[in-house]
Amino acid sequence: MVRGRRTQENADRRTKRRFLIDEELRYKLLYGDRITECGVGRSLNISSAGIRFTTENVLDVGTPVELSMNWPARLGDICPMKLMIYGCVVRSDPDGTAVSIERYEFRTRGSAPVPLYEETAIRLPA
Repeated sequence: MVRGRRTQENADRRTKRRFLIDEELRYKLLYGDRITECGVGRSLNISSAGIRFTTENVLDVGTPVELSMNWPARLGDICPMKLMIYGCVVRSDPDGTAVSIERYEFRTRGSAPVPLYEETAIRLPA
């Protein structure tokens, strides 16, 4: 038995490893500088080359899209992150949409300010 070889029947044609990440995301369909449609969905899987996610509607192939999703890891184990993805729809059906990633960036997520001290009432002498 030869280890590490795959037969043609079970070979995966994908060149990038996919990760099963289940996070809510928001998407915007773009037409030039205009946003033509917005929606929410959930990521199904992601690689460095593409992402598959659920959508509210079937999207048109070739449409430029911007995605925003919370990233499960934190910067320095403290700061919440979000992932911005820019790409084009390559497949879409009622089960989900696949987008080819052209560009991506991580951003820090805004959060509520943490108070440095507890506010107390100051009493003035009578």
